[in-house]
Amino acid sequence: MSAVAGRVMRAPSYLGIGLVWLYRVTFGALFPTTCKYHPSCSEYAIQALQTHGLVRGSAMAGWRLLRCNPWSRGGHDPVRPR
Repeated sequence: MSAVAGRVMRAPSYLGIGLVWLYRVTFGALFPTTCKYHPSCSEYAIQALQTHGLVRGSAMAGWRLLRCNPWSRGGHDPVRPR
């Protein structure tokens, strides 16, 4: 695959990454940083989008957000490679 084709294939994930950054500078700036997990949920979402693309990365980030609740233990939870 050529470099141009690779960028075109990753373009949708860049849109998702942009939305995460938009959250970080708007709503994320209003709330204190109290994430139970490492990396934080927004950093996890960015890594998942970069690694797995828009559809699977968004699903992984959504599942992570559902797991982030008062009853979870938290801890180290990295994005698993393909």
